[in-house]
Amino acid sequence: MSVRRFLTALVASCVVCGAASLAQAQTAAPKAAKDAVKPAAAAKPAAVAKPAARPESAAAAVAGGAEPTLIGQFGTWGAYTATPNGKKVCFALAKPSSSKTNPPNRPRDPAYAFVSTRPAEKVTNEVSVMIGYALKPGSESTLEVGGASFAMYTQGDGLWIKNAAEEERLVEAMRKSADAVIKGISAKGTETTDTFSLKGLAQALDRLAQDCRR
Repeated sequence: MSVRRFLTALVASCVVCGAASLAQAQTAAPKAAKDAVKPAAAAKPAAVAKPAARPESAAAAVAGGAEPTLIGQFGTWGAYTATPNGKKVCFALAKPSSSKTNPPNRPRDPAYAFVSTRPAEKVTNEVSVMIGYALKPGSESTLEVGGASFAMYTQGDGLWIKNAAEEERLVEAMRKSADAVIKGISAKGTETTDTFSLKGLAQALDRLAQDCRR
């Protein structure tokens, strides 16, 4: 399984690639750092409501438990850095500007989108989403941006681009577009549509590119 399939929380913690670790990390919920990594079996279904997590808590989860530092807020996107296990991680984070479920009003955990850079692993601008519920096993989701649709690989409550070769094109489209739409299906069959405003993303990524060179 490619390292690009790892959830940012796992890779930020510098855990090596492995199928068992993958299943564990990809169910990491955007909660406080103490809840950062849990087994797949413990993932909460979409029907269970929880209090809304703050972006700071989601950032801590992605930082692998390390204390993240907010270095700038650009529109809807926060730019963060952290140094878990001595390895620098930089990432932009945003919550959806709107979310819908079908059937309507199904409760779920908060969703977050991330664009992450890990210099030690030579990973730049990796797109991932914590969607806030257990996805239907074997299902695929889509990310629509700039008139294009990108297939997303899913496992647990995480999404990553299915074809890593398209990631650079995806990020460029996100930089230039007004919003991105993520569609998924929960383990219980609920369809979700999350719209993320991309206002400020380009500026956040430019700031992180500067900071991650250090």
